[in-house]
Amino acid sequence: MILITRTLSSPLRGKLHPPGDKSISHRAVILASLAEGESRITGLLGAEDVKATANACRQVGAHIRTSDGVTMVQGTGQTGLQQPSRALDMGNSGTAMRLLAGVLSAQPFDSVLIGDESLSRRPMRRIIEPLTHMGAKIEATPAGTAPLRIQGNPALQGIDYHLPVASAQIKSCLLLAGLYAKGSTCVSESQQSRDHTEKMLPVFGVPLESPCCVQGGSKLTAANVRVPADISSAAFFLVAAAMIPGSELLLCDVGVNTTRDGILRVLHAMGADVRIRNRRLFGQEPVADIRVRYSKGLKGVDIPACWVPSLIDELPAIMVLAVTASGTTRIRGAAELRVKESDRLAVMSTGLACLGVRVNEIEDGIDIMGGATQGGEVDGAPPLLPYPTLHVEAAGHDYQPVEGGDAHAHRQGAPVGDTRDQDLGPAEVEKVVGGEDHDMDHGRDQGPHPQRLVEPGQRLRLDQLAEELRADQQTPDGGRGEQGEGGNP
Repeated sequence: MILITRTLSSPLRGKLHPPGDKSISHRAVILASLAEGESRITGLLGAEDVKATANACRQVGAHIRTSDGVTMVQGTGQTGLQQPSRALDMGNSGTAMRLLAGVLSAQPFDSVLIGDESLSRRPMRRIIEPLTHMGAKIEATPAGTAPLRIQGNPALQGIDYHLPVASAQIKSCLLLAGLYAKGSTCVSESQQSRDHTEKMLPVFGVPLESPCCVQGGSKLTAANVRVPADISSAAFFLVAAAMIPGSELLLCDVGVNTTRDGILRVLHAMGADVRIRNRRLFGQEPVADIRVRYSKGLKGVDIPACWVPSLIDELPAIMVLAVTASGTTRIRGAAELRVKESDRLAVMSTGLACLGVRVNEIEDGIDIMGGATQGGEVDGAPPLLPYPTLHVEAAGHDYQPVEGGDAHAHRQGAPVGDTRDQDLGPAEVEKVVGGEDHDMDHGRDQGPHPQRLVEPGQRLRLDQLAEELRADQQTPDGGRGEQGEGGNP
């Protein structure tokens, strides 16, 4: 695969709506499938991970259909799930496997959860152990990985469990199992992880007791859910607009949950011109429109470990923005980046160094010295999440980093082989990986599965994106446009 980034001939201006939040999309599909009645979901992410969750829910009895951007889910009710006729394939979605393991552990039937090669390497003991304390019977490989063979037990017991690491996946898994358990199930954590499950359960009629407890036997009822735009997908455009002269973008309906808004705090600390407008709620999820302008004079910052859970997916994009800042940006407490589908710290460190950036990679972070960059060869043989960020970095410079198993550096105007000149516009942003609710275990867990930004042979053209954004402007105020519709679903 060859991806080419051309120098922008004009700034990015206009407004766009990033794709739906992946973490919230998973939960909406699962809870709607367990609820009594028909739920309506708008803004659901159409990525493969969410499709894996939906397909698994169909296999256990839910009826799910999508038309004109609206997904209707006829739930089974909590006691209406059916034994699947074959193994449930989670693809590359750790969220799907971990959350559904909690549900299926409490059923009166057995099930098997499988995944692709990458998912089959990810650790599952950290959900197996607490579920076992509740009475679940789960068999994994000797390494504690998938496939998971679950012998259903409808007689689970509620537990009080303190998370050893900040993990929205473990927390959500136990809360879902707790809906079926006898008594209450309470989960506590020293460092807050994403709270999308806690915010969505009341929307489906299940109140949460303090601090984070569910009562066994609580019934889920159908609901209308409006999924916010994913701040992880918005991050690429926030960074691109902040670093490309003359740019101004309005990103609409973006989720600004306080457990996910770390990138906004970092941008503010670096001196970026970012404004949050039209704050409101989609259900219990806070959303806003984010206006970002080109920001001259950005400065390097120290990003402490306590911020990392709220921006783990956005760190590669932040690393690129740090290149344009004066001084040094230091990131600490990010060892989790080493245990994704790739070692993202190493990938970003190597990629930036190939483009002439001075970096200092350490075990749990990286130091990035801002300054000039240059052309270079970037080897992207495996499909990796960090590479879209390198293309954003390249968009403002007169060179083209080329990715591929046998990558060769190409200067502007040089031939790049038999590459179709297919331009991609704003709609293609959905191919950028959305956020995932990761386990912050600093050395053992995984992240979202890699997705290609474009298909093999296509060219990624940010200059074309700029043209399409300008054509999409609705008002004469430089693309800031009307504010998104508010209200609760």
